[in-house]
Amino acid sequence: MSDMITADLVDLDLSADTKEAAARALAERMAAQGRVTDLEGFLADVAAREAQMPTGLDGGIGIPHCRSEHVTEPTLAFGRSAAGIDFGAPDGPADLIFLIAAPAGADDAHLTILSSLARQLMNTEFTDALRSAGDAGSAAALIRGDEAPAADEATAGATDDSVAASAAASADAATAPTAPDAPGAPFRIVAVTSCPTGIAHTYMAAESLENAGREAGVELVVETQGSAGFTRLDPAAIAAADGVIFAHDVPVRDKDRFAGKPTVDVGVKAGINRAAELITEVRGKAERGEVTAGAGAGAGTPVERAGESGDSYGTKLRKWLMTGVSYMVPFVAAGGLLLALGFAIGGWQIASAPSVMKHFSWTEIDSWGALLFQIGQVAFGFLIPVLAGYIAYGMADRPGLVPGFVGGMIASNIAAGFLGGLVAGLLAGAVVLSIQRIKIPPVLRGIMPVVVIPLISSLIVGFLMFVVIGKPIAEAQKGMTDWLNGLSGTNAILLGVLLGLMMCFDLGGPVNKVAYAFATAGIAVQDPSDSAMKVMAAVMAAGMVPPLGMALATTVRKKLFTPTERENGKAAWVLGASFISEGAIPFAAADPLRVIPASMAGGAVTGALSMAFGATLRAPHGGIFVVPLIGSPFLYLIAIAAGVCVTTALVIVLKSMRKPAAGTAPAAAPTAQAEAKQPVAA
Repeated sequence: MSDMITADLVDLDLSADTKEAAARALAERMAAQGRVTDLEGFLADVAAREAQMPTGLDGGIGIPHCRSEHVTEPTLAFGRSAAGIDFGAPDGPADLIFLIAAPAGADDAHLTILSSLARQLMNTEFTDALRSAGDAGSAAALIRGDEAPAADEATAGATDDSVAASAAASADAATAPTAPDAPGAPFRIVAVTSCPTGIAHTYMAAESLENAGREAGVELVVETQGSAGFTRLDPAAIAAADGVIFAHDVPVRDKDRFAGKPTVDVGVKAGINRAAELITEVRGKAERGEVTAGAGAGAGTPVERAGESGDSYGTKLRKWLMTGVSYMVPFVAAGGLLLALGFAIGGWQIASAPSVMKHFSWTEIDSWGALLFQIGQVAFGFLIPVLAGYIAYGMADRPGLVPGFVGGMIASNIAAGFLGGLVAGLLAGAVVLSIQRIKIPPVLRGIMPVVVIPLISSLIVGFLMFVVIGKPIAEAQKGMTDWLNGLSGTNAILLGVLLGLMMCFDLGGPVNKVAYAFATAGIAVQDPSDSAMKVMAAVMAAGMVPPLGMALATTVRKKLFTPTERENGKAAWVLGASFISEGAIPFAAADPLRVIPASMAGGAVTGALSMAFGATLRAPHGGIFVVPLIGSPFLYLIAIAAGVCVTTALVIVLKSMRKPAAGTAPAAAPTAQAEAKQPVAA
């Protein structure tokens, strides 16, 4: 770790009073050493990571960290705050702040060193020594391991060799002869820890669980699924385990290995802060005979783990549906753009071209148009099965995929469309969850996830979709399509207003995605109606307005915006033109009561005008880059310009009525560049 932290990267008198200011102060030291090339871009990456989950830990520790393309080499900066800074820890502010910066392609050796530091933070002797360090050089040496805190070697925190030592201990425990039924044998636990970046919390949770295991007198082996890769637990150790602990914020890889064991499934921070409680909980489940019937059964799905354990059913339902939509959108984008390009190259008659398997000429432009169109058709064929399959996955994890895909394909074949896919996915997830609650003899548990659950659930879902509910759903889908085709005049304009308001209400959030999903469902067929393409055009136009409006406002009235917002405004031009509504999030986060209403007003105007002008769009994404594929492109651009002007004028008026003091905007609001990196639907 000698090259990762020096005295110049230590601030023992950190005066910042917010976590954003603390991150900036430490990041500036990194930038001064040439280890961060773009300060604002790096801080945006730190803020984006912080938004996923607070990085404050019990014991007065804050550990903001991220991977970033703006980092030249793995770097660690340390700050000590006398007043304490709130990083979201349950026990209060942090006085020890570690900013960890890893390059986007950091090598395994450096990530191993970073994981070693994470383990050291669980050692009170190490943190006490940092609190009493008298100068920056001593603190840096302590973190590097040049100076060890005075402590008993049996309880001292991990050094640079701690990860290897822990791995060796885990291997010994996994391969040691075991006697599961021997009287007086210690309780055995296997655990998996992981976090979104796989740099810090993954290893801190592992260290905390291992320490708690030693104190409780149990054999506990941890598999850390971090950024540096992971070594799978020995199958013998899993087989001999009496219980399983998952402490993670990203899906556990190869989770089926642990089926049939008493399982506690929590977030990674619970593994750090409540390790002893988790061990007690899993022992209690083992005593009561509570086991999982398959991957994820009763443990919470990947979607549920993204929220709070007490989420209402309505909240969970929205997450399940959005999971299916999020997996479907890339197919819509790829298929739609390919179909649109096929039409652009070969004309509308390309839809009736013969298969390229029968006729394809390298020198004929129509052949290339037919090729693009037919590939797009294949991509579109996956839409409903993918939607249904991943709704079921959100509900029941991997066992839900097979019945979900089967139900979705049936919905597609019987013309039940988008509605059929939604129902099939929810039905498949519910059937799998019901099967998993049935008590199964131990001899059958091993084949449940791969044979029994897929077979029975597919049979039930297929029967219901074909015989019971498929036809009514298909008729409902036809009715909705006919209603959409019948929209004209005032009704179409009102629909445009509603879609525009929804697209601009939460800038990429659930409401935005509902409007986008409605539009893409309409064109997600081989021959979409003219009305469906008008809806798609209105939705994309409205979604472009908020970032473009903010970009224009920062240009014409610079004094109303902070320097950071003016920089974000430059990027918002590109993001808005590319149909990335999230480009306006930094502005909305700083001033929601002015920015969001202004954005909604502009979006409503644009949606209404787009519908009134009769603009059509076959491509589901692309912004101004697919204007050649838009029907009535000139009027379409006028609709966007009108909405942008309305948003710009309104936000300037609202901000002028109550001009904020310079520099009051949050220092580390996520920049537009960072938001652009995140997957979005609109």
